[in-house]
Amino acid sequence: MHNSLTIGTRGSQLALWQAEFVKRQLERLFPELEIHLRIIKTTGDTIQDRSLVGLGKGVFTKEIENALLTGDIDLAVHSLKDLPTELPSGLCIAAILEREDPRDVLITATGFPLEDLLGGAKIGTTSPRRKAQLLHMRPNLRVVDVRGNIDTRLRKLRETDLDGIILAAAGIKRLLEPEIITQYFDTERMVPAVGQGALAVETREGDSTVKTLLAPLNDSETVAEVTAERTVLGSLGGGCQVPVGAYAWHVDGELSLIAAVCHPEGIHRVVEIAAGAPDAAERLGRIVAEKLQNSGATELLRL
Repeated sequence: MHNSLTIGTRGSQLALWQAEFVKRQLERLFPELEIHLRIIKTTGDTIQDRSLVGLGKGVFTKEIENALLTGDIDLAVHSLKDLPTELPSGLCIAAILEREDPRDVLITATGFPLEDLLGGAKIGTTSPRRKAQLLHMRPNLRVVDVRGNIDTRLRKLRETDLDGIILAAAGIKRLLEPEIITQYFDTERMVPAVGQGALAVETREGDSTVKTLLAPLNDSETVAEVTAERTVLGSLGGGCQVPVGAYAWHVDGELSLIAAVCHPEGIHRVVEIAAGAPDAAERLGRIVAEKLQNSGATELLRL
């Protein structure tokens, strides 16, 4: 039995909140455990002056996963949307916690919602998915790259000529007061990133003790939802830096799934939806991925 655990995490304010949250849950369940955090800088944290598009998968996870594989840490806490659909050999997701609000939100300098912004208004986001879907809704806006943590992006909104920024509702609600949010995007209008709002805890496949400790943190409904979403992304061959969104939710005993693929400049958007049994989440994800491919998504992803 482990007497102590080391959790690997990125060093951003949000990442530390997430790691501390998991730490508190484990301490509540296992008060005899001594738990430490270890901050690990990833490629995505190091590169702050340009877009991450084209750098491949795992820009926010690779270094942390290497520390897991070498035994420097015992588990890692990730925003699930940062975690590639294919994990390195020897690693596994041991728990997915109950999901926070999965939606994207708009925060504007004036407090005006998207519909009331003037043509040419400048909106900041680093996400190709957000950019594409935003331009699909409002092709007369200007979308610019804005890197950095939540505080940095909010500061840039206050101090530069930005008219608005798009962020994940989950991060705002975990760190700040939701009153700063100007507008929530409906999940059909701007389909969220795969796994958005969910936390994943990764560990070594062979570490049965840590897996047992993490089992009580696992939320079965969230697992089914993100499994369907990640199956869509994996089937399309995408990662977190492509304009693909997928969101699953439980309703009336079924699992519903919507997914979207956009032209990078929002010119065209392909959307498909289906529903099925929650215990067949992977099958549902494959069905929706196939529908997207048949509707032209493959061609859009080549652009």
